[in-house]
Amino acid sequence: MSRVLVVDDEPTLVRALAINLRARGWEVVSAHDGRSALEMAAGKHPDVVVLDLGLPDLDGVEVILRGWTRVPIIVLSARQDSDDKVEALDAGADDYVTKPFGMDELLARLRAAIRRVAPSEDEAVIIAGDLSIDLARKKVSRAGTDVRLTPTEWQLLEVLVKARGRLVGRKQLLHEVWGPAYNSETNYLRVYTAQLRRKLEADPSHPRHVVTEPGMGYRFEV
Repeated sequence: MSRVLVVDDEPTLVRALAINLRARGWEVVSAHDGRSALEMAAGKHPDVVVLDLGLPDLDGVEVILRGWTRVPIIVLSARQDSDDKVEALDAGADDYVTKPFGMDELLARLRAAIRRVAPSEDEAVIIAGDLSIDLARKKVSRAGTDVRLTPTEWQLLEVLVKARGRLVGRKQLLHEVWGPAYNSETNYLRVYTAQLRRKLEADPSHPRHVVTEPGMGYRFEV
């Protein structure tokens, strides 16, 4: 079951969307303003976000620009001017649907947005030495034995593995794992990367896979 976060200040629209989406097997969470949306996104980890631009506290484009997640964002707005569409897409939105809209069209766009970020069959299972990391099933094994990770440990590992071979900055990690309110709590990263190394590395004091780039961030090496 995919989870969608609906961000709109029109209760009638949110209720109608929730009824239609749940009837089609989606899990729905909602927020009525930009700040609540950021909190819900951090706490509920949706698979896709449907975002209205006309929010009471923040403009929807501001919410997109915060760069708090790589979750796909579909703008759902009454603004039909091409400049508004260009601004939202340039800010990082993945798609733009104007009101009024057809439910079937919105569902198709939601499915397409999730497909674009889902791991392909070729990359669903990452092999790194004696580690096997199954991104689709959210499972890790080491030398054939299952490794049990906490939800936070998994989220941290998932972000690093999806960017394997590339540096992921500390601030980006904090935003993606703990939420947009976290900017300087680097002690969280030290604690959780140490836990990951104890579970995943043959020699945690000399890690091969979960690598620290001092003063910058972390990198996962296969």
